[in-house]
Amino acid sequence: MDVSVTLWVLTILGLAALIAVDFFIGRKPHDVSIKEAGIWTIVWIALAGLFGLGLLVFSGGQPAGEFFAGFITEKSLSVDNLFVFVLIMAKFAVPSQYQQRVLLVGVLIALVLRAIFIAAGAAIIASFAWVFYIFGAFLIWTAWKLIQEARADEEDEEFEENKLLKAAERRFGVADRYHGTKLWIRQNGKRVMTPMLVVMLAIGSTDVLFALDSIPAIFGLTQDPYIVFTANAFALMGLRQLYFLIGGLLKKLVHLSYGLSIILGFIGVKLVLHALHESGVHVPEISIPVSLGVICSVLIVTTITSLRASKKQAAADEAQKETEGAPKADIEA
Repeated sequence: MDVSVTLWVLTILGLAALIAVDFFIGRKPHDVSIKEAGIWTIVWIALAGLFGLGLLVFSGGQPAGEFFAGFITEKSLSVDNLFVFVLIMAKFAVPSQYQQRVLLVGVLIALVLRAIFIAAGAAIIASFAWVFYIFGAFLIWTAWKLIQEARADEEDEEFEENKLLKAAERRFGVADRYHGTKLWIRQNGKRVMTPMLVVMLAIGSTDVLFALDSIPAIFGLTQDPYIVFTANAFALMGLRQLYFLIGGLLKKLVHLSYGLSIILGFIGVKLVLHALHESGVHVPEISIPVSLGVICSVLIVTTITSLRASKKQAAADEAQKETEGAPKADIEA
């Protein structure tokens, strides 16, 4: 897809305008209701759908299919990010009325960092075709690692600050409490960071770790930097509202890691086949419609089985409580 500099500039300006509107609406600290989160989640998904239809009309089915496959993949992988966001919010005891501001700025930092990753990835792919082997192998390894982590079932998982964040805290110091939405304050004559800024940096920098598998994954679906960037942007920009909408449902998605591992493994195989094809080996390549079908099917099946398993577990827990409570009732009688 041939993208002019003008289109790049207009796209970035359009995304910046959407972010500005989102920031203006959420500028006042408040508790985000399910209704508000639901409306804005639909708005962001609708905007992504309109953008994809625009690609279909002006550029054809191939770019549009690549965008939708990339968007759905990035959106599903971003749901996994929400688990970590919940841990970060709990570790830093972020007041509920400030969480939407933290996520807005944190996601903006993540978007900038991902843009850098995408630019670097596009440059590497353009110069070295063999990097597809590395990307493919890395995704397959990541898929296996996800399965191992899902089997471990670590319920007492806690967020650990990365070295960069710890270094920033040592260098600038951190205030002992929140000061509204302020990022810096003066304490004992010294300018220090507030916990608000620390949490924003934690969310933004932690997303870099997720970009290590999500960026190779989307490059496995399309090598067009424009589509890679826009799919990531639309997937990330609606992440804040999605956090408040499905925050209570995250624990019920017990099979999400298995579904994501299948998707990453599938895209890893697709990348290896593409690399072999580029090397002159006659192997079948997986088309975008097939990729889109596999991704959607895995997510649907994963969601259904997760909800069924959660419902079954809840019923079993309730039955166990009733069983344990029966002897106590007999004794009291």
